[in-house]
Amino acid sequence: MQVYSEISTAVVRRFKEHEVNQISPILLLVNIPMSYLIPTQNDYEDAHSGLEQEVEYRQVFENKKNDKDSKGNWKYPWTFEVINGFFKQSEASTDDLKFNYALDNFGRLLEWKDIISNLQSLNENAKENESYKLIFFARHGQGFHNVCVNTYGIEAWNTKWHSMETDGINTWAPDPMLTELGIKQAKENNQAWKQQMDLGAPMPSKFYVSPLQRSSHTLVHTWNGLKPDTLRPIVVESIRETIGSNLCDKRSTKTVIDQRFGGNGFITDQITEEDELFTERRETMVEQSLRVNEFLQSLFEEDVESNQVEKKKVLENTFISTTSHAGTIRCFVNVLGHRHFTISTGGMIPIVVKATRKL
Repeated sequence: MQVYSEISTAVVRRFKEHEVNQISPILLLVNIPMSYLIPTQNDYEDAHSGLEQEVEYRQVFENKKNDKDSKGNWKYPWTFEVINGFFKQSEASTDDLKFNYALDNFGRLLEWKDIISNLQSLNENAKENESYKLIFFARHGQGFHNVCVNTYGIEAWNTKWHSMETDGINTWAPDPMLTELGIKQAKENNQAWKQQMDLGAPMPSKFYVSPLQRSSHTLVHTWNGLKPDTLRPIVVESIRETIGSNLCDKRSTKTVIDQRFGGNGFITDQITEEDELFTERRETMVEQSLRVNEFLQSLFEEDVESNQVEKKKVLENTFISTTSHAGTIRCFVNVLGHRHFTISTGGMIPIVVKATRKL
């Protein structure tokens, strides 16, 4: 048994380091599950870049946090912080480049029953202006724009291919579809969720998704056969990928989105017919962080009635699912103050968030 354990550990480590061809026979021998959710060095660099813009965001938000709208209401009534002790991803000791949540019980440090009861207790005993949520931040699976970057390199992408639709082999813009690998990544998440639900994982009460089809298809494949039809995904612009310049990030029309995903119950009331946000100028990380902050403000404000946090709603809406993009999740991490964490293509990170509303 000890030999099996030592071999398994070595195999998983080498598998995560992409030595797939060298370990495939061993994987079969010891029955280690294959995974398509492997972080890469590019994923790591994406997750750990933008330090200067993080500082700039803090400065910009400091000047905006007390802004009010025309009716005298706070524009940013909620502040956010990460609660550690629930998942390995929040622990400084976890190697985020080598970590694979799909092979490690989502990174749980506790049994699901304890996670659920602890969050319930936190919300039941919270102050009148506090709320706790566990938010699952999922990244879409591989799209054809990712294939272009992998084929030609990031420099060629930034200088040439980002503004084009095709290289004559693959089409990646506008609004690219998932590749076969991207679909497999989403289906792996489906199996991972099924396994965790068999172990007591909660069903999210709300599902939010980017209007870009690579995220929408990822949600459909991830939750196929798991999510009840009554839980209808809400399409929101605020969690789409970094806006502008890259043609792959221009979305389809509302009519097309409805045709593609209306049968899956997608709610598109919050988006316009045309993509009115896409411009030739690329959105900065500061701007995108403000955008996802506004999503979080709206998310927690949904549990407020007559300027009071409704305990019943908070308890009902403790578990939330979002399906978006690498840049979007990078900004969520920034806004929440979570440690930098590498998210593989098709990957996911669970974060326990404490939100406090201004009195």
